Amino acid sequence: MKNFFYLEGGYLILGAIVMLVTLFVTTRPFMGKGAVKKGMGAVGSVIAVLIGAHYWVTTERMSEVKEAFERGEKIICENRVIRKGSQSIIISKHNGWRLDGEYFVSDAYTRPFFTARCIVHND
Repeated sequence: MKNFFYLEGGYLILGAIVMLVTLFVTTRPFMGKGAVKKGMGAVGSVIAVLIGAHYWVTTERMSEVKEAFERGEKIICENRVIRKGSQSIIISKHNGWRLDGEYFVSDAYTRPFFTARCIVHND
C-alpha cells in the first residue's frame, strides 16, 4: 500500500482537486437537481479507473524490469540528476548494479534508481 501512495500521490492530489472543482460547479444554482450526485459519481469513477489503470501498468512494468534484471538483461533508467547530455543510464548486473527492494543501487554511483522509472533495454 505504501507503494501505491508513493507512485500515485501526485495523481491522487490532482484527482482531489478535480473532485473539489466538480463539487463547486455542481452545487451552483444553475445546475439541475441531482447534479452533485451524478457529477461526483461520474468524475470520481473516471478518476478512480484512470489512477487504478496507471498503478497497474506501473507495477507491471516494475515487475518486468526486476525480472529482466535478474535474468541479466540491460535496464534503462531515467537520470534526473544530469539534465545535460545523457538523460538515461543503462544498468545491468555485469556493471556492478544490484536490486535493493524497489531500487537499483551501485557502489560506483551515488544515488539509487527507482524501478518505476526504468524500462527493459531491447537490443
